[in-house]
Amino acid sequence: MYTQEDEKHLYEQAKELLALQDEKNIETVLTGIREVINYADWKYYVQSNPVLADAEYDALFKKLKHLETKFPEFVTNDSPTQRIAAGLSERFPTVAHLVPMLSLDNTYNAEDLQDWDRKCRELAETDELEYCVEPKYDGASISLIYDNGALTRGATRGDGVMGEDVTANIRQIKAIPLSTNLRARGVAQMEIRGEIVIHKNVFEAYNKQRLSEGLSPLANPRNAASGTLRILDPAEVRKRGLNAILYHISDYTLAEGAGRPAELDTHYGSLQWLYSLGYPTPAKEMKLFRHIDEVIAYCHEFEQHRDDLAFEVDGLVIKVNSFAMQDKMGMTSHHPRWAVAYKFKARQGTSKLRRVEFQVGRTGAITPVAKIDPVHIGGVTVTSVSLFNEDVVREKDLRIGDTVLVERAGDVIPYIVKPLSELRSGDEEPIKFPTNCPVCDSLLEKQPEEAAWRCINISCPVQVAERLIHYVSKDAMDIRNLGAANIQKFYDLGLLTDIPSIYSIDWEKVRGLGGFGEKSITNVQQAIEQSKTQPLNRLMFGLGIRFVGETTAKTLANAVAHIRDYFDWSIEQLCTLEDVGPKVATSVADFFSRQENRDMLDKLEASGVNLMNQKKEQQAEGALSGKTFLFTGTLSQFKRADAEAMVEAKGGAILGGVSAKLNYLVVGTDAGSKLEKAKKLGTVNVLNETEFLELMNG
Repeated sequence: MYTQEDEKHLYEQAKELLALQDEKNIETVLTGIREVINYADWKYYVQSNPVLADAEYDALFKKLKHLETKFPEFVTNDSPTQRIAAGLSERFPTVAHLVPMLSLDNTYNAEDLQDWDRKCRELAETDELEYCVEPKYDGASISLIYDNGALTRGATRGDGVMGEDVTANIRQIKAIPLSTNLRARGVAQMEIRGEIVIHKNVFEAYNKQRLSEGLSPLANPRNAASGTLRILDPAEVRKRGLNAILYHISDYTLAEGAGRPAELDTHYGSLQWLYSLGYPTPAKEMKLFRHIDEVIAYCHEFEQHRDDLAFEVDGLVIKVNSFAMQDKMGMTSHHPRWAVAYKFKARQGTSKLRRVEFQVGRTGAITPVAKIDPVHIGGVTVTSVSLFNEDVVREKDLRIGDTVLVERAGDVIPYIVKPLSELRSGDEEPIKFPTNCPVCDSLLEKQPEEAAWRCINISCPVQVAERLIHYVSKDAMDIRNLGAANIQKFYDLGLLTDIPSIYSIDWEKVRGLGGFGEKSITNVQQAIEQSKTQPLNRLMFGLGIRFVGETTAKTLANAVAHIRDYFDWSIEQLCTLEDVGPKVATSVADFFSRQENRDMLDKLEASGVNLMNQKKEQQAEGALSGKTFLFTGTLSQFKRADAEAMVEAKGGAILGGVSAKLNYLVVGTDAGSKLEKAKKLGTVNVLNETEFLELMNG
């Protein structure tokens, strides 16, 4: 789509536009900003290689909106601002596809593929067939129509002949171009098929958010993509971070007098051609083979590495590469004869739901957990499955004794998709949700806006123990050697009663217990003493305030000089902090308004625990001012907290995740998704521990 010279020019143009102050030659300026934003979207969403920092992109987009509002006569239909639709759709009208969207025939083993290959050669009347193999993305099928290069319609698959017009939602997906140079390539109209998908990291983050809100997570990225496409509010669709893979040109009309591009002779060539125009296609993942044995070997090899892709795949699609041969072979009423799907081993299984246990969490939320007969799914034996809340149980109509369909996609937690109600015998029993806490017998309560029932007794034994375990955890106050087992034992024996009691443990009684030698006691005592000097953000996280994770804890800690400052903060003040919305603000304000929590903080300070934000007074300029760092994996040469302190002492900042704002990612052993994401961004400097220390030493 862009030559190296184009990219250099557009990057320089972006810097000039960001610095532009006057409003002369508005039409030229608007055209330039649109070009740069479209280029940045292509680099980020199609190439996975950002060229602008988030702040720079946001500044350009804001400038574009400002100028288009001031000069509406220069607004164009394909402007990036026009992706955002105003208002809700009342319904999705039904539209006809230009060409029916047929299903694919499925194969599951080498014998099936060899049989399909034999039929292909018979239909094509030749043994000289070339096959194109590409990933089968697990998402929601769509059909796009471009007229004279402009996106005019996006529709769901529907029944294959008619689909729902979801154009407004399709326009929210930045990977899909609103316009391209199809007309200049001689194409008047083109229908392109594809799949709406969601990045695994985006899906994981979305499910974590749902869980924090007491909602059930979505079973897989396919459900997330499909459900999002049919949301009536395009603004909400935009927030979900959908992506797209376009995999087939189903129909096209050439402009009058234009010749057909040679690339449209083959499937492989056509997707490379679309990719060169800026469309997101599997161009980099496609492979060509001339013999079915090569295809089979590749299928087996690819399945072993299916989880390495950024998106979920459930198989591979094998297509006859030549369009002329495809036309000759034709199709049935159900599927094309020239294509087949090779499906990977299922990540689903069936089991019996034997009973439901109700567990109490740190915040008092009651979680029903299904106990099922052991079932092997995706390399893991599953015996317990969270049902999340009462609403999920009711919506799915789950019953004790049901045969249930269990799914585990990638590394996603096991999930009951549905009961197989047609297999019921009549002996199944409804799942009865408790009215009282299963631990302390307190009456459960449920807020109107929440899905979870809660035990609001702050002295509930399970909640107290869970709060203690969270407080001493590695990412909170990091009190090593006082793990979950010891916390539970000390709590059961009355040696621990609340968080402040950690700093007044009767060690003489501990010495009288079996299994605690003098050395282990000394180690725990030292860890407790060291925790008193932990920075305020670790204490904020360790207190277990609802909806406050590590990143939000840092934001909160850096906004005050002393934790007591929050005694006087209003919800409105809290909402002015970065990434703190009404839900988090309400939770924080409620926590600090409670007298028992204020008393707890007094006890902690009296024990010598640091309640001050020392960074606020110590924040200084240094050699790393303006630079951002993140650590991942297991570090062997230093503790992560010490490394972060080294960075901040030199004026650097610590980020909570990988983004375009990150300058350095320091990796230890067993580095995972953060490293992969940083590599895909291409703008992050990846350092090992030795390189990091060299940087620290100048």
